[in-house]
Amino acid sequence: MNLLTLIAILLFVFAGSVLAMRFVFKRRVNKPKYKARWQELQKFLASRETWPLAVITADKLLDEALKKRRFKGRSMGERLVSAQRTFSDNDGVWFAHNLSKKLADESAVRLRQVDVKKSLVGVRQALRDLGVLE
Repeated sequence: MNLLTLIAILLFVFAGSVLAMRFVFKRRVNKPKYKARWQELQKFLASRETWPLAVITADKLLDEALKKRRFKGRSMGERLVSAQRTFSDNDGVWFAHNLSKKLADESAVRLRQVDVKKSLVGVRQALRDLGVLE
C-alpha cells in the first residue's frame, strides 16, 4: 500500500466520521425547551374555554418532535404512521391527533374533560417515547 492510498483511506474515514457526528448532533433534542412548552400548554387546562388550545398545541408539539426525529411523511398523519412502532400507546396518539383535527375544523365541538385528559396523556406518552420529555 503506497502513501497516497493510505492518505486517501484516512481522509475517507475522517470525512465519514465527521458526517456521522454531524448527523448525531443534528438529531439532538433540546429537552428543556420541550418541557417548558409542555408546561405552558398545561396552563390552557385552567379553563374549559381554552381546552381546545391545549389539545391543538399538544398536537403541534408532537408534530415538531416527529419532524425533529426525522420521521418520514408529508403530513402529520403520515409521520404518525412512520413512528407507530415507536409509540407505546399508538391508540392514544391517534385519538389525540383526530381530536385536534376535529377541533381545528369544527368550531362547535363540545369537549369533555375525559377526552381532553385522554388526549394529553397520549401525547405526553408519545413525547416520552420519542425522548423529548422525561
